[in-house]
Amino acid sequence: MNDEQNLQALARQALQSLDLTSLNDNDSEDDIARLCRRADGPFGRVAAVCVWPRFAALARASLPGEIAVAAVANFPDGSADVARAVRDTLQIVEAGAQEVDLVLPYNSLMQGDIATVTTVLNDVRKACASLKLKVILETGCLVDPALIATASDLCIAAGADFLKTSTGKVPVSATPAAARTMLERIAHHASSTRAIGFKASGGIRTVRDAAVYIGLQREWLGPEAVGSARFRIGASSLLDDIESILGGNGPAQGAPRAAY
Repeated sequence: MNDEQNLQALARQALQSLDLTSLNDNDSEDDIARLCRRADGPFGRVAAVCVWPRFAALARASLPGEIAVAAVANFPDGSADVARAVRDTLQIVEAGAQEVDLVLPYNSLMQGDIATVTTVLNDVRKACASLKLKVILETGCLVDPALIATASDLCIAAGADFLKTSTGKVPVSATPAAARTMLERIAHHASSTRAIGFKASGGIRTVRDAAVYIGLQREWLGPEAVGSARFRIGASSLLDDIESILGGNGPAQGAPRAAY
């Protein structure tokens, strides 16, 4: 396989695992409608569309059933307010979405308040028992690999289906180092009855960016784990590069940096 063929294969993998995301403060219904149209594109469908809870019902009504709807809870600050996190989650459930992307109370974890972290995780898990729960660790703030490992273990113990790196709202988003720590903990807890997934998010704008995380997923969890059931990429502008490559035009040049 030559370089062009390899890049196209990576682009197809990225497309199939993409959570096409719009979480701008000024998002409108028209913005979400456009996002949903892009999600079912000329080269195939993305895995999911990720939006604010208030747009989850609109996204669900606008998309084919094969594309999941994800919405964020306790976003982006990772508050210690348990009631708020549960309220967001129930709104997502009632909207008919399939996935909840919950921000871990990472400041509480950094302060050693494990009880609050555990309560938020457990209460949200109960509130969305039938949905896929993806927990955002905000690894750019946790920084210390030991804290990232602890956060990962707490999420897994609470029944999270995915561990996710970042909100994309702080200066440092996904990094290969954080991904390795999270994937190591997922691999450590691997069992035949529950396969936990990994989602890289924030700052991933090109297929070559995505390829780093595809490679790490394959290395730690095996080639069979490189698919939407266990691997996701949260991004907005990545689709521009994917479509350019799959359209035979090579990597997109000068694409605007979209807000995450």
